[in-house]
Amino acid sequence: MTVVEEERVANERSASHRLGSVQGHVVIQRDRVQGHNRLYRDYFAEEPVYGPRLFRRRFQMHRPLFLRIASVVEDFDPYFVQRRNAAGNLGLPSLQKITAAMRMLAYRVSADFVDDYVLIGESTTIESVKSFVKVVVAIFVDDYLRSPNNDDIKKIARDW
Repeated sequence: MTVVEEERVANERSASHRLGSVQGHVVIQRDRVQGHNRLYRDYFAEEPVYGPRLFRRRFQMHRPLFLRIASVVEDFDPYFVQRRNAAGNLGLPSLQKITAAMRMLAYRVSADFVDDYVLIGESTTIESVKSFVKVVVAIFVDDYLRSPNNDDIKKIARDW
């Protein structure tokens, strides 16, 4: 509830001032809190709306793997930690940034496409993808982003 109240107060405060960092730039007021709450309720709550099968289909991985990657990424790069911006408004939670980045990469869709559900803008999605890719490479390059060896090939062939 605190997040919702802070967002409401910030929106009221910013309504009287010019919005955006570029004069004439159109600012879309997204309900980021609603976006986070819906995302959490649908996929990450203790009893999510969409179960493990749909999570796997929609995220191209199992939920525990997603959460492990998200946790490691958030611990590694402060960009993914929710914080206040220069205007004092609460920023996006890591779950929204990481979900937008992963969906864009998994489905090869434009940054604009993920806005409908995740409720984050195109430029933020692009920034999230760039940061996410850099972090994933830095963290996982030695273990997962190498050429497969004979044991890896056998395991892959056995799983298929």
